[in-house]
Amino acid sequence: MTDISVQNLRHGFEVGDNVLDGLSFEIFEGEHVGILGRNGAGKTTLFRIITGEITPDDGGVIIQKNKRVGVLSQIPNYPEDMTAEDVLKTAHERVFAIGGEMRELEEKMSSGDVSEPTMKRYDFLSHEFDRLGGYELERLRDTVANGLGIPRAQRDQLFSELSGGERTRMNLARLILEDTDILLLDEPTNHLDMSAVAWLENYISHFRGTVLAISHDRWFLDRAVSRIIEITGGRAEFYPGSYSFYVEEKRRRYQEKLKQYEKEQSKIAQLRKAADDLHLWAFMGNDKLHKRAFSIEKRIEKMETVDKPQTEERMKARFSETEFRADEVLLVKNAAKSFGDRKLFSGVDLLMRGGERVALIGDNGTGKSTFIKLIMNEESPDEGLIRLGPAVKTAYLPQIVSFQDENLTVLETMMYEAKLQMGDARDRLGAYMFRGDDVFTKVSQLSGGEKSRLKLAIIMRSNLNLLILDEPTNHLDIAMREWVEDALSDYGEALLFVSHDRYFISKFATRIWELRDGKLFDYQCGYERYLEMKEREASPALKKAKEEPALKPQKEKRTSQFTKEKQLARLEREIADIEKKLDENEKAQEENASDYEKLIELGIEWDALHNQLSEKYMEWEGFAN
Repeated sequence: MTDISVQNLRHGFEVGDNVLDGLSFEIFEGEHVGILGRNGAGKTTLFRIITGEITPDDGGVIIQKNKRVGVLSQIPNYPEDMTAEDVLKTAHERVFAIGGEMRELEEKMSSGDVSEPTMKRYDFLSHEFDRLGGYELERLRDTVANGLGIPRAQRDQLFSELSGGERTRMNLARLILEDTDILLLDEPTNHLDMSAVAWLENYISHFRGTVLAISHDRWFLDRAVSRIIEITGGRAEFYPGSYSFYVEEKRRRYQEKLKQYEKEQSKIAQLRKAADDLHLWAFMGNDKLHKRAFSIEKRIEKMETVDKPQTEERMKARFSETEFRADEVLLVKNAAKSFGDRKLFSGVDLLMRGGERVALIGDNGTGKSTFIKLIMNEESPDEGLIRLGPAVKTAYLPQIVSFQDENLTVLETMMYEAKLQMGDARDRLGAYMFRGDDVFTKVSQLSGGEKSRLKLAIIMRSNLNLLILDEPTNHLDIAMREWVEDALSDYGEALLFVSHDRYFISKFATRIWELRDGKLFDYQCGYERYLEMKEREASPALKKAKEEPALKPQKEKRTSQFTKEKQLARLEREIADIEKKLDENEKAQEENASDYEKLIELGIEWDALHNQLSEKYMEWEGFAN
């Protein structure tokens, strides 16, 4: 059954320039779908049309009758005297109304009204009250608020006094508490720390209703949605899988279209050469050949050729680095920092070496940005020592980017801060997609993402061997995030970064520093291994095992070379078999490109095979090393 039907939407904010240009798709009951597209592609416009906030120029949206829709992007206006807790309680208005009617019926029944209609109505209301959690509303509010990291003190504040991020988080909690059939989520992970995002992912994965989510959080998309719709050129392209499937499938489709385009162009070139040769021979005395040449030229005109596939323009600048050979990049000894009575952390001892890539993580308010400021000497520790190595040259991208004089233009700022002549500054800005009149825009008029891009253009010019980034992917769309990742992939020196972007962390971190409970915990591993260790730490069975007396360690049995070779041969056969199945699956997807249900089935099978292949490769590497 279809929950949302989007039919041939057309909408533009300027005459002749449609943001949505014939957009059509259907969302089926219970589907969890991610909406992708570059900034300005029309994602938020689509949501505003679905909710009735704006009327499209053409086309329409049909939502299944009697389905309740909850929207994250819209924060209702509430009276000035309402607390945040009162706002959360608005999610239970239906339950409160049922409870009120039940009390009225109870009074009637206590006065002697035991008629069949009264009893039937009371039984129905009792069932609904129980089904909607009427007997545990306070516990439900506590569960959701705690999961999203909303403290009790914040719930007692006036809603009007909360920050924009706090209001968004409160509104998300209210939506979750409502008895909603369809959730429309516009950047739901914004303003949430990592533990709250993990809680939200778990909630959505168990949510039986329909979800339509706009998000730049690729880790979230991988875990919360099972289908991707990309808006490009005002129309929809469909990918039956998670974000990771979308990335690979989009690359495959591009290569397929490019191959088809090149094949057609090669055929056209052959036909044109044949026509030219015939014309030449006709001029040499055989006029009849002109007719054959004209026939070939008409054939070329009638050929239906595909347009050359285009990829999104990517910036090509790269970090310039200085080779670093010393062991000590950063030394921290017994460092502590407090603000008034609030202790952020204490007793921190760390040594960071050349080439390490460290992710500094922790919930909001644990002191991550403060720790970075201590390293950059913008703050001083209350106790202990924080020192950079003697040959370390740093570059720093702060979380909130600002410039000394934001009344200067982009070009003037680049010339002043990077000490470049005008021609070199324009070339540099062009590599960062500031082109034409863009360079004459005042810095104060730039968006957060554009300011980050300008700052990167300045700091990436310098030779460096320690790069420090504080939330580098904030304000960036997916294309820009991928560009930053491409640039970092070529950077081989020390990297320290704060991020909530788990996809980014997973890709780059070789070491995790977690600020928690006033301490810094050092995990000398990547993000996936860190998650495994955290899961084991949280397991009651494992905690109990830790408390029991340790057994005497036994000597590790060595695997013989013969056994090792047999295991490797077995794994190589299994890998070859899985790769063959993946090839067959991809061919089947091509053959069933118009069969939506079959594509979903094949996409699930492809994901499972891909996971098996990754596990086999990891096992193979363990034996091979």
